[in-house]
This record gives sequence, C-alpha cells and structure tokens, in this order.
Amino acid sequence: MVSSLKAAVVVGLAHNVLAATTTTTTTTPGTAVPTLTISTAGAILPSQAPLPPTQGWCIGQIFCAGSLLQTVNVAEVYTDPKTFVDKPTSKSSQQVLADFSNFNVSTVTEGQIVNFDLNLEAAALTNFTSTPAFLNNVTDPLLKAFAQTVHGYWTQLARNTNQSALCSEYPSGTCESSLIPLNHTFIIPGGRFREQYYWDSYWIIQGLLQSEDFGFIPNGGRIYYLNRSQPPLFIHMVYDYVNVTGDTSILQRALPLAEAELAWWANNRTIQVTSPYTNQTYMMAHYAVNNTAPRPESYLTDYLTIHDPTLSTPLTDAQAADLYSELATGAETGWDYSSRFEAIPQLGNPGLRSLNVKNHIPTCLNSILYKARVLLADLYGTSNATASSTHLQVAAGIRAGILDLLWDPAKLAFYDFNLTLNARNDIFTAATFYPVWNGIIPNEVLASQSNAFGYFAAVNLVLNKYNGTVPVTFNDWTGLQWDAPNSWPPHQYIIMQALQAIPSNLTTNGLPTPSSSQSTYDLVPAGQIGIAEAQLPGQPFNGAQANQNVTATGPAADINKLDGTVVNGGNATAGEGWRDTLQREMANRYYTSVLCSWHATGGSIPGLLPQLPASELNLTNSIGNTGNMYEKFSNLNVDSSGSGGEYTVQAGFGWTNGVLLWVASTYGEQLVAPQCPAIVVTTTTSTSAAVGLQVSSGVIITVVMMSLLHLLS
Repeated sequence: MVSSLKAAVVVGLAHNVLAATTTTTTTTPGTAVPTLTISTAGAILPSQAPLPPTQGWCIGQIFCAGSLLQTVNVAEVYTDPKTFVDKPTSKSSQQVLADFSNFNVSTVTEGQIVNFDLNLEAAALTNFTSTPAFLNNVTDPLLKAFAQTVHGYWTQLARNTNQSALCSEYPSGTCESSLIPLNHTFIIPGGRFREQYYWDSYWIIQGLLQSEDFGFIPNGGRIYYLNRSQPPLFIHMVYDYVNVTGDTSILQRALPLAEAELAWWANNRTIQVTSPYTNQTYMMAHYAVNNTAPRPESYLTDYLTIHDPTLSTPLTDAQAADLYSELATGAETGWDYSSRFEAIPQLGNPGLRSLNVKNHIPTCLNSILYKARVLLADLYGTSNATASSTHLQVAAGIRAGILDLLWDPAKLAFYDFNLTLNARNDIFTAATFYPVWNGIIPNEVLASQSNAFGYFAAVNLVLNKYNGTVPVTFNDWTGLQWDAPNSWPPHQYIIMQALQAIPSNLTTNGLPTPSSSQSTYDLVPAGQIGIAEAQLPGQPFNGAQANQNVTATGPAADINKLDGTVVNGGNATAGEGWRDTLQREMANRYYTSVLCSWHATGGSIPGLLPQLPASELNLTNSIGNTGNMYEKFSNLNVDSSGSGGEYTVQAGFGWTNGVLLWVASTYGEQLVAPQCPAIVVTTTTSTSAAVGLQVSSGVIITVVMMSLLHLLS
C-alpha cells in the first residue's frame, strides 16, 4: 500500500514514464488533447486499497492493473483515466518500473508534465470524393450542404500508425505502449476514442477486424482491451462491404476469420438455457468478461465504484472481483452503462454495484449472432454447402431461443432474459428492435397491421411527446449514458431499418390516432413500456417556460403532434402508410438533432446558415467553435448533446456522421430543413462513428476493411 506519497511524487513519476514530445496544435474536431489537471504540490495522496490480482490476459506491467497504474490514478494526475494509458513511455518498461520502485519525494512543476503523445498520426485519404453521388438524393439545399460538410469529416478522422514512434513488442522494447498497431489507414470515432473500435466501425463504414494473434476481435485497438470484445458485427460488415463494392476477393481472407469469430463467441460466451415457458433448451450467448481488476482506461472510475467512501458497506474481496468483472462485461455490451443490466436500478454507484450483466441473455447480442450465421451461409453460397447448412442450422436454434425466451407476445416486444430470475425482464429498451432489424419477425407481428404498428407504438409516442429521437430506455433517474434522456445514432438507424423490414402488406393503413381524450400513450400495447404515462420522463417547454414540463397525460402531452406529421418530422404525404410516416418522421427528427446541436455549438454554412451570435454561443460554451458532431443526443432538446456516464460527452463522431449520411442517402427527398428551438441552456459535447460511409466514399470503405483484415491476419 502507498499511504504517504505526495501528489508531486506522482507528477514526477508521470514525467519519467511518459514520452516527451514537441508541442503541437491540431484543428481536428473532437480529437483535442485532454486538459491535464494536477493536485496541488504537497497534498497527501489518498490511501489506497490493496492491489487487485494480476490480470493474466493483459500484456505488460505499466498499462495493466498494478501498483504504478493504481498510484497514478489515485493521484488523479489526469481528469480522464484513459489519457495515461494511451501515452507511450520514454524508457523501457523495466527502467520505468525500476524508477517507480526507487522513486523519492521530489518537487516538480506542472510545466514538466509533457504534452500528449500519440502513436497515431493524421492520414490523407487518396482519391477521396468531396461531392459523392448520394448528395443528389437530398433536395433541400441546406440539408444537402450539411450532408456534404459531414461527409468531409471523414478526412479528419482518418489515421495511420506512426511507425517511427512505435514501441517494440513487450518486454524487449526501448519503450512501452498500449497501442495495437495497424499497417493500413483506418477511421477512429473521435474525441477520447483515438483508436479503432469494434462495433462503432459498423456505422463508421464497414469494418474493424482485430488480430488473429488474439483469436477474437477485441473491444478496441489497445492492449488493455484484450479481455473483452463488443457486439459481433464483423460478418455484417464483411457482407455489406462485398455488396457495396462487389469485391469478393476479400472472402478468401475474411471467411476463415469469420469462422474464428463465431467459434470464439460459441466457446467463450455461449451457455445452455432451458426455457421456463416451454421447457425447451437452447444455446444462447451472453456477455461475460474474465476480469478481477479496474479497467485500465477507466481505472479510477472502477476503483471508486468498488471503494466508494460514501457507501457504508464495504465489499469483500470476492464481491469486488465479481463487480470488476461485471463492469468490464458492461463495457463489452457497448451499453456501458444502463439500468437494463442493473438488478436494482438507481442513481450512481449503488446502481452500478448491482450490475448483473453476465446473468442476462441479451436481445441485441443473440439477434446479431443469428444474422451473422445467416449472412455467413449466404457468403459461402454453393462453394461450401456443408458450412452453409451448418450455419443455417445453428441460426435456426438461436432464432427459436429468441422467440421463446425473449419475445413477449402479449406486450409485442422483446425483453432480455434474466437468468437470476429465470424470467424476462420488464425494462423496455431500444434492444427490442434488434431482432426485426436482423430478420426475426414474430408471427404475432405478422398477424395484423394493428400488431405490426403495436411493435413500433413506443416510437410513435416519442415522436409526438418528445422533441428528439428514441431514447435507450424510459428510465431517467440513473445518470447513466445508456438510459433516458439519451438517444444514440445506432439505435435510430436500427429502428428505421426494422421499419423497412416490415412486409408492405402490413403497412398500407394510415398512422393510428388515439381518442380525443387520450395521448399516443394509449396506442402502446398494455404493459409494453412498463411505466405509467404520468411517470414517463417530462418534456420541458421551449423558450421562457423551459423550467416547466409539458402536461404529463392526455392529448396535451403530445406537444409535437401536427396534422399528419410531427414537429421537425417532415411533410405529410397523401395516402402515406403508417410505416412510411414513422420512417419519414424518424429520418427528419434525427437530422434535426444532429444539425441543430451542430449549429448550437458554432456550426455554419456560408450563404445558407449563418453562425449564431456570440450571446447564444456563449450559452453552449462555443465561442470560437465551428460545430460539434456529438456521439449521443438528448431526446428532450435537439440543440443539445446527451449527458451522463463516466466520461464527458464526446465529439467527432464516427457513427453520428455515418447514420446522418445514410439518412441523407435513403430519405433525402423527404428531408425538410428543421426549425431549431432557441438556445436557453448550456449544452455539452460528444462523439461517435457512422453507417453512411458506404454511400459517401468507396475509398473509406476500402480503408476500413483493409485495416480490419490486417488485424485478423
């Protein structure tokens, strides 16, 4: 234990550990160097808990759980724990550790802490087309210009590995780094996410293959991610890439890697589950990370979750180890974190301490794995009938398990299966739309137009009751980023794709309307949302009444309802079926959230959209800024980013850009310039990746796919 080191010691340690670099300035949106904050020299470093067990999966001793990493984090040298583990050292790992063990109290100044040094450098995208053909699909001049602006952001998110700054392989190198290097150009999400990420990449373009050396695709391109993956969308990416480019030559390398991907999930994340509803047994996947220490990139956050001084009941060593595993498992889901996986949803650490991710059979994960098997069978075609048949057989078993364990035919929704309770959960989440997106449409949905609409009734409620897009859940009391009021770009894409999947013979009727005394909540199947109308999150008024909520129940709750459409939902069309109405409204509302929050943070388009005056930009802390592309949004305020979670909202952002470009390409003729509300509160910033790459630039598709193939081969 370290109990008496001064913060100045740790500052000096950081100087020894981290590579010295020349100060540089970057104008890349959303990728600025985090601000370094240092405790006052002479302050006593807080006492530390005993070190967690050594993590056998983690390569090295500096960026993995240990005395050095824990000391730096407890000293809070950096506001974001990820900053330290993304820095290369200036010496060999052995010398750094020796310096640390012999370290004496000394005095250093803040100026001695070096600037941020990356093993990555900006990359040029050769043959990049600034005016892709899909722009012709967008008829509104402003929205077309905005799509072109967003398309240009890909050039600012492209990276190469800086070969001259690389550290040799541990432990023989003259320096140590957490980066998993690539030999090809790739796209990053942006913000604190400076390396490639797995499921982000599906929406960034089509791919983030990770190395065959590891036997699976890690969460991201750092060694500290080697104990977990993310939603397994690799085969979806390969399939889309082949369809978009016609490049079947990639299959020679990709098919064996796809087999390895599915084998890893089958061998490491699949268990046998017997249904309490039918007594049938299925092989179903769950997220489950072997981990007994804080995540290196969020070390202090996890450390304080376990050793929270405000909580009266300390955890035993066994409970702490299990919670560390749950925290890492929550990160593997991509939904880090959400009340969806809490045994007792509540605000802050008490809720996180009840995480029960490993004992859930997630709707999203199993839907993705089902479709992966179907797509892989299709990629094989007649070239390997045996493999194709095997994958279709496994897919059929997953499909049966999803419909038995996860589908509630009365509520017309999918819910995660809770192994602890041996029953479905009752928390309604955006994951309910994953099965239909992946081609699993229950018979009850296919039975009638009324039922088909009922499956999407909560989407209709959101568009009428709230200003933004569909939130992750309707739980807004946890402070977690994968709960209300946050809405995420991938989910809007998935919902629109699910709407497209509904057979046209079930979509000819117009959008249902509630009775004159009811709101659109009355159209939602009984029990589907699991929250009474009066208990749903409130929608604040705009303008001077922003501190008041709209009426919670009755027709007045549908504040955004218009004749045949909704506010910022585009224009109604005669004879439009309910499915097409919801798609049009979803597409316009998503475009509204992205464009209005970008404009609220300094974005402008010459001749079409002037920049807001300084008096308004000051409200969003955006003086001198040129617009933020956020990773997540508020479904209450289209001028704002989302909020909550363990890091500040990020900007950049891969999947946000991609989904917007996909929307522009798919729904361009139906998009109408939004009416952005007046700015009345301070907003935050955020970042992520995107789907629209496939329609915006073939060169980017190739860049991302080649980077993935390199990592897996």
